[in-house]
Amino acid sequence: MNSEPPAPNPHVAAEGDPRIHARRWYSLAVLCLSLVLIVAANASLNVALPDMQENLHASASDLQWIVDVYSLVFAGLLLPAGALADRFGRKTALQLGLVVFGAAAFAASFADATWQLIVARVVMGVGAAFIMPGTLAILNNVFSDPQEKRKAIAIWAGFAGLGGALGTVVSGLLLESHTWPSTFWINVPIVAVALLAGMKLLPNSSDPREARLDPVGAVLAIAGLGGLLYGIIEAPTNGWGSLDTLVVLATSVVVLVGFVAWELHSDHPMLDVRLFENRSFAIGSSTITLQYMAMYGLFYALAQFLQLAHGYTALATAFIGLPIGIFAMIGAPLSARNVGRFGPRLVVGSGLLVSAAGLLLVALAASPTTPVLVIILGFSLVGLGNGQTTAPSTTLIMGSVPRAKSGVGSAVNDLSREMGGALGIAVLGSVMSSVYRSQIVGHLTGLPTAIQQQAQDSVAATFRTASLHPEHAHVLTEAGRVVFSDAFGRAMLFGVVVVLLNSLCVWVFQGRHRGAVAPDSTPHAPVSLDAAPEVPATVED
Repeated sequence: MNSEPPAPNPHVAAEGDPRIHARRWYSLAVLCLSLVLIVAANASLNVALPDMQENLHASASDLQWIVDVYSLVFAGLLLPAGALADRFGRKTALQLGLVVFGAAAFAASFADATWQLIVARVVMGVGAAFIMPGTLAILNNVFSDPQEKRKAIAIWAGFAGLGGALGTVVSGLLLESHTWPSTFWINVPIVAVALLAGMKLLPNSSDPREARLDPVGAVLAIAGLGGLLYGIIEAPTNGWGSLDTLVVLATSVVVLVGFVAWELHSDHPMLDVRLFENRSFAIGSSTITLQYMAMYGLFYALAQFLQLAHGYTALATAFIGLPIGIFAMIGAPLSARNVGRFGPRLVVGSGLLVSAAGLLLVALAASPTTPVLVIILGFSLVGLGNGQTTAPSTTLIMGSVPRAKSGVGSAVNDLSREMGGALGIAVLGSVMSSVYRSQIVGHLTGLPTAIQQQAQDSVAATFRTASLHPEHAHVLTEAGRVVFSDAFGRAMLFGVVVVLLNSLCVWVFQGRHRGAVAPDSTPHAPVSLDAAPEVPATVED
């Protein structure tokens, strides 16, 4: 009988490794840099949309697809990417994602047609899907002390909010002397820094159990979500009550129901939907989804509103929107302390009310003549509420899954964010487009019918028509500014309703002092379809 001990697993290191512990805050810095990179990928693009519309002759739906296809692919691949990261190494997955993301961003800078840009954004979404789960999963394993972990997640969430603001400022600076491709190639040196720093500072961690993929679930999820977004984005053009729109939306709902049924009966589901039986997990996920539905819708519409309706430059637009990120950084650390005193329900519920108040102020101030200070005040409230809400909601999700499944838990958190964002861009963007198309012709009575038809697709089309017909330029330009402002205000009111419903769900369903279950606490661990015994996550330096 062989009494020799088994060979050591090269992927295993003792938890609490002093080297990993000593550089945990440096590791957090690298994770936050990677996070800022992929969050800024959407926000920075929003500032460049007017320039893209002019140089690529993109329609309103083209712009929505350029922005939204990134979030769609990102969201659709998050769960498979999280599972692969759990099995083969979270650092490995993160760095592979950085390489794919950087290469796609570089290629996007050479696009000269909208379809090329959309394809590049698809590949960027693939890279982002491997980066995002790794950031939170590595954080969850590097920080073992609960108080430090809450603080680290709060910082992580703050940078998630600040990333969008920083992205818009950098893009605004670039657009002062360059065109929209510069907003893509700037990602390349940032990716290089994150890669080099990560090689030195980040530990690798994995789940030693074999991860089994769920290709059927992944296909159903992407098909259902993609069809849903397609129906919403194209509805202003096809008509909300048209047969095409209704068939696409109905089919998408059927496919998504099929996805849930498949996951319930699969031995190894991509998403264990029974996790949502855990109230903290369900509330955290739904809060982030609805919150970012409103936030991404705001980000998408904001740059166009300030540049096209108010006439600000891209750089000025970026600085006007900066308070959203600054106040998110203020709100996130405060939330970590306040949750310990008041519980997640009060902190998250009141934070959503603060965000709703800011959106309402922006909606009521949606006019070409509104003083910029009023808009900045609204943005500040939105950012403060966002920062106060995101960190506790993320903690609820991550605290409800076992540590060995932190990659999938992180992916669910990120899926909630990206799915909410994709829906926000699609829904609020379509609300804006529908209102604009229905009202603009009424403001152009007296002009030739041919000119009205040229101008009705979007505010950019109206402005292009004005440049082609100087004799009607003043009427077209003023009508475009006024109607687009009204469309922006209507979209923001829709966002207010979403956030208020979100807050109501938190107040009603979240227990007063109910927090998340500790990651390694087995008595209340969520139900898993995998019957194998819990094995601790492994970490390597």
